[in-house]
Amino acid sequence: MARTFLVTLHYDGGQFAGWQRQARGRTVQAEIEQVLERISERPVRVHAAGRTDAGVHALGMAASCTMPSRWDAAALRRALNSLLPPDCWVAGTQEMRTGFHARTCAAGRRYRYLIGTDPGSRSPFRRRYEWALGEPLDRGALDAAAATLPGEHDFSAFSVRSSPRAHKRCRIVDANWAERPDGHGLSFEIAADRFLHHMVRMLVGTMAEIGLRRRAASDMTRLLAQDPAVRTSPPAPAEGLFFVAAEYPAEWSLL
Repeated sequence: MARTFLVTLHYDGGQFAGWQRQARGRTVQAEIEQVLERISERPVRVHAAGRTDAGVHALGMAASCTMPSRWDAAALRRALNSLLPPDCWVAGTQEMRTGFHARTCAAGRRYRYLIGTDPGSRSPFRRRYEWALGEPLDRGALDAAAATLPGEHDFSAFSVRSSPRAHKRCRIVDANWAERPDGHGLSFEIAADRFLHHMVRMLVGTMAEIGLRRRAASDMTRLLAQDPAVRTSPPAPAEGLFFVAAEYPAEWSLL
């Protein structure tokens, strides 16, 4: 009898073409599936709570897989961490109920975006993991822009136009800017029931333009209202974005 597991992953997205397996390019999904196939001696499909783009990182990506019954959570974690490349690490494994799927069972997801506003953000030891903006941002304007987001809205203006999603409504439960330690800039944290492709990066890119006083904070309200006279700013760079966590109803856990 097979067992279903929730695997919580950390990865540095800098050398990946994204989460999802592709015909070309190194992907997180392919790396993990190769290891699982090796240790289980059969093909294993892995499903993630979110499909991060090239260059996007994860501090707690949730993924699900089904393994032969001889595997338990502790052994699976040890095996994965002994064989995965150094830019990918399993923080935890947990057995789940049959039928659990990391994407379809998720009740919510959380992302974090880091912006460096100080000159030191351009250091090669920081710029791989934040937007090295190197300019001050108006915190009041950022907070005003973020305050428009909580609740359910149509985020068509903040999504890739060719997205095949049946609808583009998302329910935002948290959207806040905060100061980072040591004067290194700001972080933006957002949690929702679902996210559209490039949505977080488009939100951050637009709010950063507001924080730089290049556009009005009221543009956020107009974009959410789908005002055709207003367009989003370019998306923020991928390297500043982190998938933080996914949330699941308690009934899926066997603990």
